[in-house]
Amino acid sequence: MNMVWTATESVSFHVAIPSDLKATQENQLRLEGLPVYFSEAPNSKFVPRFLAVDLEPSTIDALKGSKLGGLYKPSNYLNGQSGAGNNFAKGFYTEGAELVDSIMDVLRKESESCDQLQGFQVMHSLGGGTGSGLGCLILGKIREEFPDRMLATYSILPSPKISETIVEPYNAVLSFHQLVETTDLTFCMDNEALYEICEKSLRKATPSYSDLNELIARVTSGITSSLRFPGQLNSDLRKLATNMVPFPRLHFLTSSHAPLFPPTQAIFQKVSIPELTSQLFNPINSMAAIDNRDGKFLTVASCFRGRGISSREVEESMAGVKERNLGFFVDWIPNAVQTTICNVPPATGGGALGLTGTFVANSTSIQGLFTRTHEQYSAMLRRKAFLYWYTGEGMDELEFTEAESNLLDLNSEYQQYQDASYEEEDGV
Repeated sequence: MNMVWTATESVSFHVAIPSDLKATQENQLRLEGLPVYFSEAPNSKFVPRFLAVDLEPSTIDALKGSKLGGLYKPSNYLNGQSGAGNNFAKGFYTEGAELVDSIMDVLRKESESCDQLQGFQVMHSLGGGTGSGLGCLILGKIREEFPDRMLATYSILPSPKISETIVEPYNAVLSFHQLVETTDLTFCMDNEALYEICEKSLRKATPSYSDLNELIARVTSGITSSLRFPGQLNSDLRKLATNMVPFPRLHFLTSSHAPLFPPTQAIFQKVSIPELTSQLFNPINSMAAIDNRDGKFLTVASCFRGRGISSREVEESMAGVKERNLGFFVDWIPNAVQTTICNVPPATGGGALGLTGTFVANSTSIQGLFTRTHEQYSAMLRRKAFLYWYTGEGMDELEFTEAESNLLDLNSEYQQYQDASYEEEDGV
């Protein structure tokens, strides 16, 4: 949805399907994993279980004209005509409301074709009007119609330095207000962190959106790898949520990926499990512009991918990192580390051994992300700047104060559990 749609092209590459869409017997394990995200069509073609949605036609037209444009069902391209104009209210109340029934009809049809529907994953940007407004509207409709299914989002948040629209803080806070109630897992990323990784770790002088989307695809591929492929320690979205989310509202997660080498160096690098684990915990590799050392980890999870990975070595490495960083973990969750191992290496990005890791953290340092967004939000809201664009679409000013209050409450909850201790709970 909006600017993150091209990540799908990268995801298609990460599951290693040929660009001509025809499956071969080259890698049986990869082929067996395709039905998780693809349905088989005649002539051995695989079609993604995917909807491309936007409120203006230009983005959808660009996707149709891309080299993988023929991969998707024509009926799964859905767009409006006038656009959301960077306005949450247009996406949520007016323009989006006119399109959402058509979206749900296609979504319902796709879900009915699944053998075992576990849940839904949504990629959207919170800064614009479509990703925030229409995205949250769709999430609410999915939650109403599929209340027992997992709902995960990969949400691109406003950055502290890189901003595309002035009203990004409004759209983001109004989105948080909805995401707190509707989703089970929200993986938070922002463009500044992605740009930093591209420039400093991957040595790309002028990163493109394709480069940023490649990073997003690596994370999504890592998180979902155990859904698609066999492994020694397996997991899925529900297991991940069960182990990562101690309280329903605290489901905003950060992520990182390793190794991250410049393309020209990747084939010469040999990465060990301890090195990989160290990189996963390094703030430089974080997909959100926050430092996990500014708070405490409630829970963490890691997925290691590659051939011949020793589960004992992984467990010892993760335990060692936790032991060295014990002060950055809350003491009232004794087993806060979950590990999964996937035996199928990624199609790219794993160095000479094809070894990669994806790290997900539920950390109280996410407060920094909420705080910086709220500061920008409250500065404009106090003066009611740009508010008429939203009230003109049917919104009430009370919704802005409710959204602000909800975000402050969420921040306070994270702080409360950061300050809590095992001794206090026991009354020692």
